[in-house]
Amino acid sequence: MHDEWMERGWTLQELLAPCSIKFFNKDWMPVTGDRNDKSWEDTEVMKTLERAAGIPIDALCELVPGPFCVDERMTWAARRKTTRVEDVAYSLMGIFDVSLQIAYGEGGDRAFYRLIETIMQAGNRSVLNWTGEPADHHSSGVIPRSPQSYVGRTPDLDLYSDLSPLEMAMTSLGLRVPLVVFPLRVTPDSKPEGNFVTAECLLCPMVKVDINDVLWNVAPELALGIVNYSLEVGSLEPGIRGRSACFILQRYRREILSSGPHDMSAQPRPGDFVGLKTVSPPKYRCAGWRKVRKTGLIKIDFPNILSDKFCYINSEYLEIVYL
Repeated sequence: MHDEWMERGWTLQELLAPCSIKFFNKDWMPVTGDRNDKSWEDTEVMKTLERAAGIPIDALCELVPGPFCVDERMTWAARRKTTRVEDVAYSLMGIFDVSLQIAYGEGGDRAFYRLIETIMQAGNRSVLNWTGEPADHHSSGVIPRSPQSYVGRTPDLDLYSDLSPLEMAMTSLGLRVPLVVFPLRVTPDSKPEGNFVTAECLLCPMVKVDINDVLWNVAPELALGIVNYSLEVGSLEPGIRGRSACFILQRYRREILSSGPHDMSAQPRPGDFVGLKTVSPPKYRCAGWRKVRKTGLIKIDFPNILSDKFCYINSEYLEIVYL
């Protein structure tokens, strides 16, 4: 249970990849009389492996490499150590079936960020199911620091079945991703206690969420950003599940001042433009949506919709955000 082989980064692949494994004790005597100690049967060796590695028996016996079930698979590597910090990321390439250019010296954070960015290209939503402090070297707030970030993930989220890939692309503004956005408001009977408050969905007031780590003195706008929606081929109307996985989003707005050389309220003079219809300047300038810091995906149950069924809504709620 406490052998070093269960705590090293590269030995995770040595455990999962082979179809056959033979275990020996410290005196090089076979632990069992079987030709193969990897077995679908509930043997004592397999039960011990399951407990020691924190990996279910079915995955121990037959693991399909690929960039899916990311949140669960990352927890398998969470307590494993490597001599070189970059190997935390490099040792996981085979499990997720991705390729990275090896660059020792780039640092562990940079290597893990590149791994996550590559996994995101497959569009599997489970890569977003983590919590805690984000990586601090990039414009995005949805990049985790390490496999340990997935240990506190929200369990039992339906992020896998009947869902088309989610389009995710890293840009200079952050992670570009389309989400179904439902506005939130602070409930009238909820008073902020520190940075903690309760908010309700404006479109479905029966849905309420507890929110922490928000700076209420700057009056942010709040919203739910639904991740596990369905978008059928050729359709613009997303379908949301009765049980949805959401980010809590926030953004801030400030009044546009009408002064100075860059006064946005200044109107063009007649004749400056031909055929151009001008309008009044906006009263407020809004920052983009951002995930509330240190929060991960949460479960939301919409009433009157079965948890595994879809309710199709207008496309106006589907919004491109940069997280």
